[in-house]
Formats: sequence, structure tokens, C-alpha cells
Amino acid sequence: MDSSLDAVFREEHGRLLATLVRRYGDLDLAEDVASDAIEAALVHWPVDGVPKAPGAWLLTTARRRAVDRLRRDSTYASKLALLHVDRDRAEYSSPPDVTDAEFPDDRLQMFFTCSHPALGPDDRVALTLRCLAGFTTHEVARAFLVTPTTAGQRITRAKKKIRDARIPFRVPGVDELPHRLPGVLQVVYSIFTEGYAASTGDDLMRTDLADEAIRLGRILRALLPSQRETTGLLALMLLTHARRAARTGPGGAIEMLEEQDRTLWDQAMIDEGTALVVEALSGDTPGPYAVQAAIAALHDEARTPDDVDWPQIVALYGVLSVVAPSPVVSLGRAVAVAMRDGPEVGLALLDDIADEPMLANYFPYAAARGDLLLRSGRNAEAAAEFRRALDLAGSNPERDLMRRRIIDARFAEG
Repeated sequence: MDSSLDAVFREEHGRLLATLVRRYGDLDLAEDVASDAIEAALVHWPVDGVPKAPGAWLLTTARRRAVDRLRRDSTYASKLALLHVDRDRAEYSSPPDVTDAEFPDDRLQMFFTCSHPALGPDDRVALTLRCLAGFTTHEVARAFLVTPTTAGQRITRAKKKIRDARIPFRVPGVDELPHRLPGVLQVVYSIFTEGYAASTGDDLMRTDLADEAIRLGRILRALLPSQRETTGLLALMLLTHARRAARTGPGGAIEMLEEQDRTLWDQAMIDEGTALVVEALSGDTPGPYAVQAAIAALHDEARTPDDVDWPQIVALYGVLSVVAPSPVVSLGRAVAVAMRDGPEVGLALLDDIADEPMLANYFPYAAARGDLLLRSGRNAEAAAEFRRALDLAGSNPERDLMRRRIIDARFAEG
């Protein structure tokens, strides 16, 4: 597929699907006619050119396909009528308090809609990422650190639950939004993470996804200003994205954090993110996004790699281990401890979590362990670990980095 068309489809697909689901109340129908519309575009656009309003073209085509399908299939039309009755009844008994002016983004609105409490937390996030955020099943799997098969099962399970329980697609009331917020924040952060470090391809970053996640984060903060984790997530994304210009060098090669030209970091973005961190940390126990944002702020505030306040970062990882414990948090803490106390101490902590299933095929774990082995002078072991990381890397820039690190380890070995 032409890269420019692929970019248009990625941009429009989630928005198109969200609009169709709102219109017809049926996810399967929406997916089918959205796919039909994209297939039609692949036929017409290379000949006629991409229309000025590609989203409107796709929506009009999809609606026509939906009407044709409902005319041909009376059973499906009857089912759809029942779904509309269920949706109307739900909205009548619990009318939404959120207006379109407050919810200006159709896709974000559907993120909340799909975060239905009847679905399991992981299932609804997986469904939202796959159907509305436009993730492939592989990208969904990476977001959860599970196999593509497991990710696919979660998506299928969520769809079946919606279908069998006839869960209506309605906009949740304003009182429901805080309860559904954690899942929506996870979706937005997963979009940002895929933009920050693409799971496949020739480029390290997909800045369009990162920018879109930040845009959604700003809407969330405006919509729910009293929810500090919306502020924490926005701060985290800004402080991380501020380094984007320095993260790659000539030819797209990855520049590791300690090697980056910090003058290229976006100071305005850092200032905004740092101010938001203060707001997110105020009050009672902070949330995980706020703590991660505070860690990012300490990195961004350091003028040189030697200025990084590693003791404070270790302390923050200690807090994060309490509010949101996970093997990935333990990995981050181990690296921070290594920077404070020495690589052998960090390696001991990494060995403690080596049997965690979530980390078995996790590229950052192998890459971090290889780095600490190299810092410890255990060069042959480091080269072996970098080779394992090379096999686990998703994108070409990650593979190129591991090849360079293998050479570094061999050179150090003599």
C-alpha cells in the first residue's frame, strides 16, 4: 500500500469506526462497512486522487454499504433494531450528562463507551486499541506484553460479550466517566507508547501517534480536570515527547539517553510538563502516571547525564512499586539502582525477576541486562545478551542498536 494512503487510513480508521458504531450500535457491522469503504478507496483514490475530505468520503461510502447490507439481510436489520431499542432504553433510563461540546472527539467518546464495566478490564482495553485506535493485533499484544494469540482472544471475547449480552453503545453519563477513566487512560498511553517506540518498521518513532495521544490527553484533562491522573498522564507524555528530536541521529540510528544532545530537547514542552507534575502530585497518594511523570521530569531537568538525580529516581520507583507494582516497574527500578549503586547491584535485581513470564520476550529487559553486563566488564556475557535482545527487537532501529552494542562488547573483550 502507498505510504501516503496508509497514513490517511490510519488517521481516519478509528474516527470512521467510532462514528459508525455510534450510528448503528453494532461493532461487527461498523467494522465490515469500514473495511468495505477502505477497499473502495484503494480502488478509486489511486486513479482519482485522494479527496479533499477523505474522512467524509469514507463515511459516505461506509453508510451506503451499511444501507445495502441491511436491505439485503432482514435478519441482521431486525437484530440492529433490537440493539437500537436497547440503546434507547438505556439512554432514557440514564440520560447522559455529557454534551458534544464537552466531548468534541468522537473517537475519545467511543473509548469511554467501550470501557463498559460488563467487560473485563484487559478485554475492553484490547478491544478499544484494536477497533478504535487502529492497532494491529501484534501492537495490542505488545501493549500488554502478551502473545498475539492471547491478544486476539481478548478482542474476540470482548466482542462476544457485547454481542451476547446486547450491551448498548451509548455515551456514559458524566457520573460514570471517573469509573471508566483508568481504561481510557491506558488506551491513550498505549497509543503514545506505540508512537514513542514503534513495535515494527524502519522508524523508531511514529510521531503522528504520539501527537494524537497528547491531543487526546489535553481533551481528557479539560473534560475531567479534577482527576489528577489525567494531568499525570499528560505530563508524562509531554516530558517524554520533549526528547523526540534528540532520540535519533544520522540515518535514524537510536541515540541512547546519555548520548543525546540535550540542547535539542523541547524546553517549552518540558516547562509545561514539569508544571503539570506539581499539580498531579498534589493531594493524597499519587497515581502511577504522576509518579512516572516525576521520574521523566528528573531526567529532563538534568543538564548533563552526570547531573541526573538517581537517588531521587530510585525513591520514586519505590513509590511506583507500591501504587502500581509490575515486572516492568521492577525493571526500571533495577536500572535506576544500578546507576546509583553500580551495575552488579542492578544485575542482582534483574536476576531476581528473570523468571517473570511478562519479561521472557521483552526486548528492554534483555537490552538493559546486556548494558549492565557490559558496564560490569562481563563482555562475553554482554554480547550474548545483546544477541538475545537482537532476536527480540521489533523495529529496525532497535536491531541496528543491538548490532552496535554487540560490536561494543566484542571490542571491549579485545
